[in-house]
Amino acid sequence: MSHIPPLDPNVAARKGFKESEERIKRFWKAADVAETEDGWAVQLDGRTPKTPVHRKLVLPTETAAKLVADEWAAQGEFLDAGTMPATRLASTAIDRVVEVMEAVADEITAYAGNDLTCYLAEAPRSLIERQEREWGQWRNWAEQTHGIRLVPVQGIIHQTQDQASLDKVKVLALSLDHFQLSGLAMAVPLLGSAILGLALQQGELDGATAYDLSRLDEAFTEERWGADEEATLRAAAQRAETVMLEQWFKALR
Repeated sequence: MSHIPPLDPNVAARKGFKESEERIKRFWKAADVAETEDGWAVQLDGRTPKTPVHRKLVLPTETAAKLVADEWAAQGEFLDAGTMPATRLASTAIDRVVEVMEAVADEITAYAGNDLTCYLAEAPRSLIERQEREWGQWRNWAEQTHGIRLVPVQGIIHQTQDQASLDKVKVLALSLDHFQLSGLAMAVPLLGSAILGLALQQGELDGATAYDLSRLDEAFTEERWGADEEATLRAAAQRAETVMLEQWFKALR
C-alpha cells in the first residue's frame, strides 16, 4: 500500500512542476470498493489510496464510494483531474471540511443572508414575473418545510433577513455529516443560493433544474439576444457540476 501516492491529481501542479512532470501515470489496473469497519473504501488493485493529507479514502455508503471508484476506473493512461469531481469532493470532505464544519456552516448561512432568490429584477415585468414564480416557490418551500423565511426585494439594495431564519439555515447545515456538508458548500456558491442548495441536497430539486433556476437572468437575456460561445461553455461546465452534486447527494442517502 505504501507505493500508492497521495490521492490528489493536482498535487504536482501545486508544487510548480512542469507540465510533463505534473502528469500522474495510471498505476493501477482495477478500481473497486470494499466494506471496512469505518465505511466503504475505494480500492485500487485491492489497496485503499490516500487523500492529500494521507487519510484513507473511505466514504459512508457503498454508492458514494462507487461514484469515486468509477472516476478512477474511467481514467486513461494519465490522470485527468477535470474528470474526477467526486474524488476531489471526497478528499475535501475528509481532509478539510471535517475540521472546520462550523466555519463552513457560517459561510452557507452568509449566502442565505444574500440569497439569489431574494433579489428580483426591477424590469422588465416579464422577468420579474418569472423570478417571482420560479424563485418564490422555493422560498415558500424553505419557509413551510424548515421555517426559513427570506424576504424578497426588487433591485440590488441589500435586504436584511431575519436572524432567526438564518440561524435555522446554520442548524440545518450543521446537522449534516462532513460529506453532505462538503457537497452543500460546493452547491451554494455555485447556485448563489442557500435555498436552492438545500433543496438540491435534500432531493427536492434535480441538478439541472437547480442550475436553470440559478441563472434565470442569464437565460432571459440569452432568449432575446443570444449567447456567446464562452458563456455557453461556462454554463455547460457549471451545469455538469450541479448534476454531479445531485448524484453525490443521492449516493450519500
